[in-house]
Amino acid sequence: MRKRSVTVRVARWSALHPWRAIIGWLVFVALCLGAGIAAGMNSATSEEFRVGEAGRAEALAAEGGVQLRPTEQVLIRAASGPLDKAAADAAVKDITARMKALPEVASVAEPVRSADGRVLRVQVELNGSEQEDQKHVPPLQAQTEAVAKAHPDLVIEETGDASVSKGVSDQRSKDLAFSEAITLPITLITLAVVFGSVVMVGVPLLLAITSIMATMGLAMVASHLLPDTGVGMSMILLIGMAVGVDYTLFYLKREREERARAGGRLTSEALVEAAAATAGRAIVVSGLAVIVSTTALFLARDVIFDSLATGTILVVTVAVVSSVTVLPALLVKLGRRTERRTERRTERRTERRAAKRLAGGKPVRAYGEKEPGRAWHALLTPARNHPALTLGLSVLVMLGLALPALNMNLKNPARDSFSREIPAMKGYDRLLAAFPELRVRHLVVVRAKASQSAEVRRALRELNREAYADPLFADRSGGAVVGSRPSEERTFQERTSEDRTSEDRTPEDRTSEERKATALPARSSEDRTSQGQESTALLGRSSEDRTSGDPTTTTLPTRSSEDRSSEDRSSEDRSSENRTSENQRPTPPHPLIRSSEDRRTTTLELNTRHATYSKQAEASLDHVRHRHIPAAIGKLPGVETAVTGEVARGMDYVRHQNEKLPLVLGFLLLMTFAMTVYAFRSVVLGLLGVGLNLLSAASALGLLVLVFQGRWAEDLLSFVSLDGISSRVPLFLFVILFGLSMDYQVFVVSRMREAALNGVPTRQAVLDGIASSAKVVTSAALVMVTVFASFVMLHILEMKQMGFVLAAAVLLDAFVIRVMILPAALLLLGRATWWPSGAIRRAQEQPTSRREGPGGDFSADAARTYPEGSFEQRSKYGSFPHTR
Repeated sequence: MRKRSVTVRVARWSALHPWRAIIGWLVFVALCLGAGIAAGMNSATSEEFRVGEAGRAEALAAEGGVQLRPTEQVLIRAASGPLDKAAADAAVKDITARMKALPEVASVAEPVRSADGRVLRVQVELNGSEQEDQKHVPPLQAQTEAVAKAHPDLVIEETGDASVSKGVSDQRSKDLAFSEAITLPITLITLAVVFGSVVMVGVPLLLAITSIMATMGLAMVASHLLPDTGVGMSMILLIGMAVGVDYTLFYLKREREERARAGGRLTSEALVEAAAATAGRAIVVSGLAVIVSTTALFLARDVIFDSLATGTILVVTVAVVSSVTVLPALLVKLGRRTERRTERRTERRTERRAAKRLAGGKPVRAYGEKEPGRAWHALLTPARNHPALTLGLSVLVMLGLALPALNMNLKNPARDSFSREIPAMKGYDRLLAAFPELRVRHLVVVRAKASQSAEVRRALRELNREAYADPLFADRSGGAVVGSRPSEERTFQERTSEDRTSEDRTPEDRTSEERKATALPARSSEDRTSQGQESTALLGRSSEDRTSGDPTTTTLPTRSSEDRSSEDRSSEDRSSENRTSENQRPTPPHPLIRSSEDRRTTTLELNTRHATYSKQAEASLDHVRHRHIPAAIGKLPGVETAVTGEVARGMDYVRHQNEKLPLVLGFLLLMTFAMTVYAFRSVVLGLLGVGLNLLSAASALGLLVLVFQGRWAEDLLSFVSLDGISSRVPLFLFVILFGLSMDYQVFVVSRMREAALNGVPTRQAVLDGIASSAKVVTSAALVMVTVFASFVMLHILEMKQMGFVLAAAVLLDAFVIRVMILPAALLLLGRATWWPSGAIRRAQEQPTSRREGPGGDFSADAARTYPEGSFEQRSKYGSFPHTR
């Protein structure tokens, strides 16, 4: 007797001990959740997001203690008209006193007025790390709201790293709840149409939900090995609902087919085992394919993809386990209650169909033999009658859809892509409108010997002057936007209209202001890296340093006499220098230079007004890295330099992904080919599967570029175009699609191979396989598309793009690839489809006992065999007590 597979043995045990299996599954889910809650979630730190030169710059700055710290910006403006000085002063005093009283606050800066005098900002520096921002910001927001209520004539709002991050987190939670509210009803309707039974509809949803719950607990435990970045739970919900329902749907559909084919002669236990031998194996193979393909994400060496891969692998594994363990037990318990009713209903339905077919002069088919519906008959007609033409036209259509992907522009979305429904983002927009110089910041980090500190600072001042002379950094109106304007370091009272103009100020006034700017303040938090964090650090400067006891204090070190004399020049010297060059260009702003306590690490900040995603912003970074730094600092021996900032991180991240893409894609192609060959013992099917996956992925990317890279769909889908695609989406699509497409590939082709192994000619096996799997493939695709499309309704742009491209890819794969291209290609290939499998060749060459209907039609179902020693085989010969 041939040994049965593990899948069949597990299903047999579950069928014989249903209550043990059900209780065991519930205990497993509870243990996973308990373990996760006990372990807690371990979130990734900023160090784990660092990539490329930008990451190296952040590491150097952190090591020297000159990293940027968490800050919040409180904006004060008039509800209408100009800002009243007295009212603004009162609000500033109130907010300053309240913030300083909070233990979460390290310092509060002097207020800074915008160039037009209409907006005032007060910068608040937080204690702790950026991982604690969301915990620390609620008290600050409460105080801001209290001040706003106390000064109703003013508009007072808060924005910053923590505010934006918390807003995005809250919005994500609401979005996921909204996604569930959309997904569940549509899934219920789809399953009700497929099964026509309320009880059977609940089974896929029950298993999908419990699988997701168990996976969330396991993900918390796994986060202590691979830290979570905040996207893992979203991916668990996205993939878990899709594959959980799909796998259960495949199994249920096959069990019902076996029940209809048996005609009441087999018990529920026998039917479940028969389904396990076919659909169960397909589920295991397709689940394994998803898991193997998803491991390719680890090759990207990126913490975001590590988190996505971990969540996907865990939820798919749990979904497969539930489908082959507890699902057979549920089917047995439900089957025992409905067997009699089903038998009576089946007999009546069979008699009516038989009478109808005989009246129409058609042969009566055996149990389980079904023709596809009219819609599917129409869809399959082109491939059946004109395979070459159908194949050619379908491929051309898919290639046409893929053409826009050639112009795909990859971007790294960050804070600017967040929804403006978040209050902190509205404040962020008003902050940049009032202080445009805070839009883009390049942070130059220099590491050298302590003895070179004076030389490094002189070189950075020269770099500041050279950057200012660059049109990419100069204000279009003629003013400078590089560094910090001395006027910005003055208090609001010093900048009122009653104050003296710059021309009226004495040299002593200017010298005092310049010395204020020289005593550089502590900065905002270390930038959040744009990949994976929901916000990046808002620009801003504090006028107060941390106390000296703080290990990360940024107090300037004692400088050499040479450096001090160079830096603390008199106002007369500065005025002389400015008058010398005033005919050539305006006076450059004072450089924003900070040094570590050991004098080994020095930073310079360069600001520009260009939009984050603009070509000008990218060009400005290129000028700093490859033109200004080599010219000003390249001559110093033994000096290490690096540049970071939002633009730098984005460009470095895209470059990093482009370098990893060939490796990941090559691994995917190899694994897809290997898994297909393993499943079907056919090299031809392996090559065909790789080609079809590439075609569907390219077409989906083309649609993504068409919709999201342009602006015509912005109002329709509620997003603001970045004029590009999130750099993570293509790689994510390839990995997930290559895995999910194996669901359809395995399920459809396994039906064909099953018929071919029973001696059915290849042409008939292909048509029967497509026909028998058409309805379940359509239903599974609709469930997946519903889940993925629900993410298009979310506010986070990257999730919108992921949901859209996956929904498009699944639709194309299910309705074009599997219905048009695949059958047409297999019909043209004929018996070459199975090369080099000898089993199918021998099965088709040997005569097979076939059962024919009254009209002489060949019955594929009649020729099928059952596993040795299975319920079905023993029941077939009347040797098993469960036969009827």
